[in-house]
Parts: sequence; structure tokens; C-alpha cells
Amino acid sequence: MQKILSDFKIGERGIIKSVQGEGKVRRRLFDMGVTPGAEVLLRKKAPLGDPIEINIRNYELTLRKVEASCVTLEVVE
Repeated sequence: MQKILSDFKIGERGIIKSVQGEGKVRRRLFDMGVTPGAEVLLRKKAPLGDPIEINIRNYELTLRKVEASCVTLEVVE
């Protein structure tokens, strides 16, 4: 099942399938290691859902909801 990162629940894991977005946003995500094939674990969400903290490539990364909505993942059970 595929979901966008901003819809993940705490503790959910997934493998990145694609990264959408316009120019600078997409480039920034790639520079931070958010690339297809990487495994992601959603660790924390702020009370209003923005920002979120993920674990990717053995480090913790905080993303805004707008950035997270550009990332499509395959959910890992």
C-alpha cells in the first residue's frame, strides 16, 4: 500500500518510491538523503502535525508537512 509521508502515523515504516515537488524543494529533499529506496521511520509528530521527525539513513531529520507531502512511500508491515 502506498501513502504520502505526511499521512504516516507514529511508528510506521516505509520505503521511498518517489519524490515530487518543485525545483528547490525537491533538490533540498534529495540533498538531505530523501531518495527513492531509502527506508523511513516516523518517530514524532508535533501536536498540530507540523513538523514531523523521521529516521532515515541512520539519522534523525525534521521535515515540514509541506515537504513530507512530496514523498510517496510503500508501507512496510
